[in-house]
Amino acid sequence: MDSNTLIGKALELNSLTEYQEGAVVSRTIVDKKTGTITLFAFDKEQGLSEHTAPYDAFVYVVDGEAEVTIAGNSLPVRQGEFIIMPANYPHSLRAIQRFKMALVMIRSS
Repeated sequence: MDSNTLIGKALELNSLTEYQEGAVVSRTIVDKKTGTITLFAFDKEQGLSEHTAPYDAFVYVVDGEAEVTIAGNSLPVRQGEFIIMPANYPHSLRAIQRFKMALVMIRSS
C-alpha cells in the first residue's frame, strides 16, 4: 500500500509497518516539500545514532518503549506519549523494547 492509497481512509497507524528482527523498518506516510510523516518500527536495542536536524521533530510513540536522548538528557517514552526534539540539538533514540513511532517533520522555522 503506497502513501497515495492511504488518503481518505481511517486506518490504524500501528498496522502500517511490522517489526523485523534486528532491524529498523520505516514507511513514509506523507512526503511533501513542506514536511513528512514517517512510521518507524525498531526491534529491541535498535535505534538511531546521535544526529541533528534543522527543524523540530515531533515523535509519537505508537507501540512499545524507547529512550530518547536530547543534548545529553535521556528521557523514557512509552506508548501513547510524544516528545518534541528541538531543531539543531543533538538527539538519538534506542528501543528499550520493540518500539514503533510516528515522526512528523515540518520543514519551516
